[in-house]
Amino acid sequence: MKKIQIIVHQNYLEDLIKNLHENGLMEIINISKEETETLENLEQATVHSDAEICANYELRLSRLIDILKKIKRKPSGLKAILKPELPEKKTVEDFSLDEIISYSEGILGEIEKKILTSEQNVKELDDKIEKINLDIGQLRYLEDFDFNISDLGKSEYLIIKAGKTSDIENLRNNLKTLDKTELYYKQFGSGKKIEWAVLLISHISEIDQLEQVCRGNITEFNLKYHEGNAKDILNTLKKEKNGLQKSKKQIISELRVYAEKNLNDLLAVREEIQLEGIRKEVARNFAKTTSSYIIKGWALERDEEKLKSSVEKVTDGCIVYNSENPSVNPDNPPTYIETPRWAQAFKGLLELFATPRYNEVNPTIIMGIFFVLFFGVMLGDAGYGLVILFLSLFGYFKFSKYSRIIGNWSFMGIWLGLTTTVVGFLTNSFFGDFIPRFFYGDPNLPLYSTNIFGIDLPLNPLKDPLTILMIALVFGLIHLNIGIILGLYQAYKRKNYKAMLTSKFCFIPLQIGGGLLIGYFILDFQLSSMLFYISGILVIIGMIMLFVAAGPVGFFDITGYVGDWLSYARLLALGLATAGMALAFNVVAELIPDLVPFVGIVLLPVILFFAHLANLGLQALGAGVHSLRLQYVEFFNRFYEGGGREFSPFKIKRRYTKVEEKID
Repeated sequence: MKKIQIIVHQNYLEDLIKNLHENGLMEIINISKEETETLENLEQATVHSDAEICANYELRLSRLIDILKKIKRKPSGLKAILKPELPEKKTVEDFSLDEIISYSEGILGEIEKKILTSEQNVKELDDKIEKINLDIGQLRYLEDFDFNISDLGKSEYLIIKAGKTSDIENLRNNLKTLDKTELYYKQFGSGKKIEWAVLLISHISEIDQLEQVCRGNITEFNLKYHEGNAKDILNTLKKEKNGLQKSKKQIISELRVYAEKNLNDLLAVREEIQLEGIRKEVARNFAKTTSSYIIKGWALERDEEKLKSSVEKVTDGCIVYNSENPSVNPDNPPTYIETPRWAQAFKGLLELFATPRYNEVNPTIIMGIFFVLFFGVMLGDAGYGLVILFLSLFGYFKFSKYSRIIGNWSFMGIWLGLTTTVVGFLTNSFFGDFIPRFFYGDPNLPLYSTNIFGIDLPLNPLKDPLTILMIALVFGLIHLNIGIILGLYQAYKRKNYKAMLTSKFCFIPLQIGGGLLIGYFILDFQLSSMLFYISGILVIIGMIMLFVAAGPVGFFDITGYVGDWLSYARLLALGLATAGMALAFNVVAELIPDLVPFVGIVLLPVILFFAHLANLGLQALGAGVHSLRLQYVEFFNRFYEGGGREFSPFKIKRRYTKVEEKID
């Protein structure tokens, strides 16, 4: 990474910003936040005056786009999943801001007023339809009451109320004290949803008592704007509602025509406006003098010459360009995480934990390889692996062109499925013991039988778990020692030789010497006297190194390392859990036809399908989480710090447009 400073005359500023934006080689830093000392003798630059114009047009265009997106017909159901719509990219030319604004005005002047008016009309129609629906809902309770709705309310002698209640008995009891009040009611619904429509007719002299009773017992209907009986009003309202819905449908049809015709143009011109707005706003990150601007940022060392020649060309050499090697502190440079395309999903897993610091080892590839390996061992079933493999292949070939994220994760899923399938065949597991139990008639028979280099295959974790445990612990040693080697390399790269020779290197003699001594005292290894003493010396050397680095507390680093190593036993534990649950489901399904002779034959495949689907989901989740834990805790603990920020160049990102290629 190189720290870049560019001083440019104000006459060339806009051309330079556009060039930096198009090339995307430089991350621009905010001088007022990250280089405050620069502003001691200089002034902070302000946003270009055209930024407000861009923001205003972006707002107007976004409003129309939001309206048309809601209206536009979209595929739904299975079709939407299998064939999602890709945004159409419109070819654009290299126009100036004035030309883009002029084009925007042309589009907006033609359709803006019509679309906004149509949207307002739809809202008004929705409000009217909502009011009608509310009235219809109330009138349906009163269909069987023969009275004029306009009589509701107070008159010279009477007060009439209509509403609904959920406790008719309580209402009747409260009305017993009112001698001049009549109650009519009808039941609706049943059980817990039972309600009663009520009609109350009372002499005006009892108005106060009636109001008090109604307040706590009924939900009153507000229908004072209608006249006639409920049935006639209902018919009128339904006809009115149908008319309003037809009008709404007509307006929506017109808006859909606008959406089909103009939406892509609106999206394209908004994107052009947004890009111009970004260029106008970026000046707030600069410092300035009376006639020049100072731009600071970061660029990759490999791109520096390209960046320099590009900015010199666009400014006719009227710039002062300076670059220097950064220091980790206080410069705190960003980190460029270089990852091949096939490993992009692994980069996502790394970012879930922390972005590496500048000049820190990038563990993405190694972490990804071991994540896939450990996942396959933990899930360890060929049937489940094939399901993951086929789903991932489908996702990759079907959806990767629609979404880069889906493509990346599907590609990783392919490797997870392949690894799980291979481990499953090596450990005699295909949906548990499905094939031997239901096809061979003997669950103890293996899927196949062969011998490779003196090793009998397949292995059986349920019958011989110690072999799988040994393999898991060997994987753990390999994984941890790769972490130690990366820690040594990183300490050397940072010239931290003391840490390299003490806290990092100490685990190598400790492992060699300690391993030989444990084998001698516990596992009956045969060691010569010389090798025995060498092992002891290696342990002492490792302990001295560790105590030099951490003092007596360093002893706990040894126990921590042993604990980290034993954590890899989870490879066996989760593999046994997958095989054990699959076997249990197969046993239960096999018993069903005997317990329920006729129905059981139909239930057997259903039970197997849903049981194994649930097992696949649970065990795959567990394998993923625990495999990540082995990376984040055990592996990263040997060398990784994190806490950096990723290099983010000032770069054009287009979704709805593409630039017309120039032909020389």
